[in-house]
Amino acid sequence: MTTSTALSGPSEVFVRIALVADSYPPLRTSGAVQLRDLSQEFKRQGHDVSVLVPSSDLQTSWALEDLDGVQVLRVAALPTKDIGYVRRTLGEVMLSTMMLRGLRRSPLANVVWDAVVWYSPTIFLGQLVGALKRQSGARSYLILRDVFPEWAVDMGLLKKGLIYSFFKFFERLQYSVADVIGVQSSSNLGYLAEWAQHPGRRLEVLQNWLAPASDVGCSISVNDGPLAGRRIVAYAGNMGVAQGMDMVVSLASRLKHRKDIGFVLVGRGSDVARLKALAAEQALDNVAFHDEIDPKEIPGLLAQVHVGLVMLDPRHKTHNVPGKFITYMQAGLPVLARINEGNDLAKLISEERVGQAYVGSSLDDFCSAAVAVCDAQDKDEMAVRARALSDRLYSSKAAVQQIAAALRAF
Repeated sequence: MTTSTALSGPSEVFVRIALVADSYPPLRTSGAVQLRDLSQEFKRQGHDVSVLVPSSDLQTSWALEDLDGVQVLRVAALPTKDIGYVRRTLGEVMLSTMMLRGLRRSPLANVVWDAVVWYSPTIFLGQLVGALKRQSGARSYLILRDVFPEWAVDMGLLKKGLIYSFFKFFERLQYSVADVIGVQSSSNLGYLAEWAQHPGRRLEVLQNWLAPASDVGCSISVNDGPLAGRRIVAYAGNMGVAQGMDMVVSLASRLKHRKDIGFVLVGRGSDVARLKALAAEQALDNVAFHDEIDPKEIPGLLAQVHVGLVMLDPRHKTHNVPGKFITYMQAGLPVLARINEGNDLAKLISEERVGQAYVGSSLDDFCSAAVAVCDAQDKDEMAVRARALSDRLYSSKAAVQQIAAALRAF
């Protein structure tokens, strides 16, 4: 078996880490970008990290590659992205089994891991993590970004019953194999308070993170389109049920008379076609939709706009700090956020004075918040405060240091 070094000791000790997730570049999701940044930072800090990720495109059971200096093992699995709910659930249920099978056929089959770090969503990696822990006697850290199935119940997508119980089984399974769980908001600590009472477990807030990114340009040129010269409110990300993007179209309709304000919506999702049709039906000339772009183009997009938009459906009862908020902070953009009640983000935006946060369903009040941030007189000061906040709380360097310290504490 491959030998490994002990996890205890000074921070500079090299550690053999398995970083497990269901997405990684070239996928363009926020989770994939976060995992790329995290893996590269683990490498920079001297840890020996390997990424384990499923792929539905492989013709063989596994493929090992070097991606930007990080070892990535892709293993064959069923598709789980951009498909119907039934096929997606089947693919996710089979993730652990298929990833473990591919791993055991790969050159990494006999590696002894010092630590297993994994990312949720999805909730279906618990079996794989449990197997890796038993094989290596490894410690484990769950990066919990999505409290599922609870949020689906909050949104009315799922009722408590047989299917809910099925998902809860896998949710509890992944918690049971974690030594440390890092949630992304202090509001989520209460949800796992009972889990944390068991000996040998640690629960903490692990802020989202984003590595510095250069402006390499963007395929979208706002100044060459119909919104040239306007103050642009931009959204880049998924547009589905969880975001409640209808409110943005309603906002654009309410502000149609403001010829100095425009909305640029970039991304994919289950609601995109319907939102486009809704905007066309209302003949909105202040909204431009664009397909998803490569994450490397996001800094180039944000350099052309003036306000970053965060949208969370108010029916959510769980809380998070979306990755796009951190992207906006890094770019020095003030934020317009419509979020759920009790979300820590409202307090953060207010205390740090980096934009406007609105909780509720009143279009009038949301419109007032939008006008306030668009017409703010301290835009330059907000940009400075936003970048300072990004540096202080949301760096991948701080995330890696926190994860490593938590694992060493055992």
